[in-house]
Order: sequence, then C-alpha cells, then structure tokens
Amino acid sequence: MEQRYLGRTGLRVSRLGLGTLTWGRYTGERDAADQLKTFWEAGGTLVDTADVYADGGAEYLLGRLLDDFVPRADLVIATKAGSVPDPDRRFDCSRGHLLSALDASLQRLGTDYVDLWQVHAFDPATPLDETLQALDIAVTSGRARYVGVSNYCGWQLAKAATWQRAVPGRTPLASTQMEYSLLQRGIEREVLPAALDLGIGLLPSSPLGRGVLTGKYRTGTPVESRGGSEEMAAFVDPYLDDTARLIVDAVSTAADGLAVRPIDVALAWVRDRPGVTAPIVGARNAQQLAQALSVEALSLPGEICQALDDVSAPLHRYPDHDWSTL
Repeated sequence: MEQRYLGRTGLRVSRLGLGTLTWGRYTGERDAADQLKTFWEAGGTLVDTADVYADGGAEYLLGRLLDDFVPRADLVIATKAGSVPDPDRRFDCSRGHLLSALDASLQRLGTDYVDLWQVHAFDPATPLDETLQALDIAVTSGRARYVGVSNYCGWQLAKAATWQRAVPGRTPLASTQMEYSLLQRGIEREVLPAALDLGIGLLPSSPLGRGVLTGKYRTGTPVESRGGSEEMAAFVDPYLDDTARLIVDAVSTAADGLAVRPIDVALAWVRDRPGVTAPIVGARNAQQLAQALSVEALSLPGEICQALDDVSAPLHRYPDHDWSTL
C-alpha cells in the first residue's frame, strides 16, 4: 500500500487507515485479529482508535493483538482523548484529564507510546492553550510521537495550529480527523482550506458515508447492517434521504462503468482529494475489510471525479464564494 506523509511532518502512514470503532463491542477478538492481520499483510500501517470506543475495550483489544499477531513497530497507532461519558459535559479537554486519559490508553494498549495522539473534540469549557499544553507535555515526555485534533471547525483548527507554531518548542499539529465523504462535504467550507494552508494532514472518518455509499441501502435496510440495528440506526438515518439517493445512484453508475464496486469508487474519490492523507475504514470482518483494501489499485478518471463532484457539491455561498457576485 502506498505511504503518505502526515501533513507537514516526517511521519509516513498508509493511505488507508484501519478504524476500530466497533472493536470490543460488536467486533470480538477473533474478528479483530483477522482484520488487523489482513490490514498489515496488505501494507497497512495506520490503526485508529480512541479511549471511549467500547469504554476502552477497543484499545485493550488492540493491545492484546500487538506483537502476537502484528509487530508493534510495523504499526502507526493513533488514539484520541477528551470525550467523557458525562451527560452534563460531553468533552473534558483539561490538561489533567487529557494526560490521565493518555496514561490509561497506554496501559490498555500495552505500549510506552502512541504514534499519534489526538484531541477528540473542542472543549469550550477549557482554555485552548491549556488543552494544547497537554499535547506538548505528551510529546516532550515521550508518550506521544505526534499530535493532532479531531472534530475542530475551521476557526478552531486555525487558532490551535497558529498557537502551536507561534513559539519555538511547541509541537505543531500533524493532523485533523473529520467526517468526509461524497455524502458529507461540509469540511470543504473552512476546515479543509485551513488544513491545506497550515500543512495539516486530513484523516477522513466515515469515508463511505456511514456505509450508505456501498449501495447496500438502495433497496431497503439490511437487517445485519448498522442502519438495521437499534443502536446505530440514528447514526445512518441522516444519509438515507432523497439527496443521498441521487449521490449513491451516481456512485453506482460510475462503478458499473468502471467494472468495479460502489465501495471502490467512493473510497478512491475521498482518498485522492486534495489534503487527504488517509481515510479511516471500519469493517465488520476481515472479508469486508479486504474488499475495501482492494481499492489500492484504482484511480478514478478525471471525468468521473468531476461528475461525482457535481452531483454531490455542497451549497457554499457567502462568505465562501465571491460575495460581489451575489
């Protein structure tokens, strides 16, 4: 698998990442082991997790598989901290909480360091400089090699990145993780331009539109799918409207014309967008993951990319476009 630099850093990662959102809850140890081995054998290196996935179960499961199934040194392990199971405060990005969460992550993972440590979301209750100081401490203490953020809007990302670059010795942000797909192009409004300008690599989550871009919902909701489960139905439902159907139809038409599958077209489109380093792909099992990884050999023709761009184009007007023409 092709390797790409993560933003303006020297860290190289595979251009597809393995997501572990379901590990420890819906994905057991055997399936997780099969996925990790399949990913590694395909040349994959970037494995993304978080301390809240399965209440820490995803990290613990990944830690159990290191070295026994895949050498730790062959992987770029990325985890996140800052989300908390508190109905009154969804995020706690105070220095104390973040550093304690990092220590707990390292213990569950059974490793001395993570390659990429990310703040899971912006916390309006904590001064940003306090949050960012935790990232500096993590790097200088050797507990993290690189740092990034997740779910920051445009001004939040620009402010954080500028703060880190303002004084020598602070650790620059390497990445931002955001949802991005043909069904969700909102980050093109401000986040992506900021990331490109600041040299921050983008790690798209849900690159298959929460599974909808595979085409499996075109004729209904499969019982075994996320949309068919009581816990995940609300997660998928926003992408089952009429607008989404038009985009999914276009993806399926493109796939038919190229003699590939809709999943290949959707993944190749987002993987090769400007500023993208590595989409994060989740799967139920190793077979499903192998199907996604087969996109490595596909590059979409320019005319198909343009057609997909047109059918999925978000409406961006003032102030993003030239306001003098409005």
